[in-house]
Amino acid sequence: MRVPHCMSTQHPDNASVPFFASSAVLAGEDEIREAYYAFSHLGCDEQMWDVEGKEIDTYVVKKLLSYYPEYFRENVLGEDLRITLRVPNPRVEVAEAKILLETLESIPRSYDAANLFYERDVAPIFEVILPMTVSADDIDRIYHYYADHIIGRQHARFARCGTTIADWIGSFSPHRIGVIPLFEDVPSMLTAADTMEEYLADKDAEDQRVFLARSDTAMNFGLVAAALANKIALADLDALANRIGVRIHPILGVGSAPFRGGLSPRTAERVGCEYPSVATFSVQSAFKYDYPPDQVRAACEHLKARETGPADELDRERALDVINRYSAAYRERVVEIAPLVNRMARHVPSRRSRKLHVGLFGYARELGGVSLPRAIGFTCALHSLGLPPELIAFDALTADDLAFVLEAYPSLASKLADAMAYTDPDGPLMTGSLLGALETAGFGASAEEGYLEIVRRIRSDLERGETAQTGDLVLRAALIRRFLG
Repeated sequence: MRVPHCMSTQHPDNASVPFFASSAVLAGEDEIREAYYAFSHLGCDEQMWDVEGKEIDTYVVKKLLSYYPEYFRENVLGEDLRITLRVPNPRVEVAEAKILLETLESIPRSYDAANLFYERDVAPIFEVILPMTVSADDIDRIYHYYADHIIGRQHARFARCGTTIADWIGSFSPHRIGVIPLFEDVPSMLTAADTMEEYLADKDAEDQRVFLARSDTAMNFGLVAAALANKIALADLDALANRIGVRIHPILGVGSAPFRGGLSPRTAERVGCEYPSVATFSVQSAFKYDYPPDQVRAACEHLKARETGPADELDRERALDVINRYSAAYRERVVEIAPLVNRMARHVPSRRSRKLHVGLFGYARELGGVSLPRAIGFTCALHSLGLPPELIAFDALTADDLAFVLEAYPSLASKLADAMAYTDPDGPLMTGSLLGALETAGFGASAEEGYLEIVRRIRSDLERGETAQTGDLVLRAALIRRFLG
């Protein structure tokens, strides 16, 4: 199995608008152009095609082959390059559930389009990503629905004439699809290997891709907890692969903001070293559009050329203890500041035409029904207020905790240093305890004066209710950071 290394995604975390876009909010044909641009100019070798949370275009393969035939004759979809669909999870996204079936139905049609174009058997789409996976049944249902009800029905016969469906409208391919589970919270990551072992038990699989989220995990549990949960899951998946003899190829969903993973063209080498067993990294919109194309391509080439190795080992029990205490302090603090974050998030500019994804930050049963924006809006709102979310609950770490985390997650120091470059130490969200802990640990710097002037103006306008210019100010600050959120 040829495994892609740079998965271009449609996460709307970019401050700059790409040159090919017809408006600041990407949608429709812009996303077709984006997929071609990511492949042909930036060097990505996979495009995640998101049918979750927005109006879908299931003709992406046909359009790419029709619009850019010369390029795709030389770079074969399904072999050299990959389109991978992210589908709704019917267990969670009830209103979108039947879109899953519609999307699965489109896979044989895309196969037919590629078959005509290449004049040979090529499956341009043969994997789908399932978000918010928590059990083997979540994955298994999609695998078997496709095999039994989309592929299997071609052999059914009409009662009157005895003709099969395949005789009538042609055969259906590919015969099987891979289902890539996306684990998005700490509990599901801690049991990801168990889930995969159960799922793979009755499959004749040699390879399996597994997707670990970073953004929503950080938003729900904090930066440190998210990183440690990723590390535990990667180590567990490595052990599982060795035990059952299936090659497991992890995907890590990281954005450019340090809080959301900190992967940008400037940090590609560092992040690649931080996660040695990860085969594929998400290349999100800020990575693609907030840096010069030559830097983006060089970073993608680095990620494609790097060799993977065994996952880092860590003390699981020690990590779990830190996760539990740190995430409790993080969630408590987020509940306190949620009203201000929600007010600020209304002024975060949109970059994609999409519906709201079902968030994971659910306190309805625990802490009184607090709701928050999605991870990009949450991250941007806090940056715009002068307190990067990377810093929240840092003061909950003891000196021993910090030493352990820095050993297990070495890039934390650089992520905190990056965050401090956008921090207002005199802002209303900064507490004495947090400031003292940061200074004691050697993170005492703050943002440049020009950046501070912008975030202080944002806070002042928000306080006075004079927000006509707030969206523009939020964007100015984001352009300096080179990511929206």
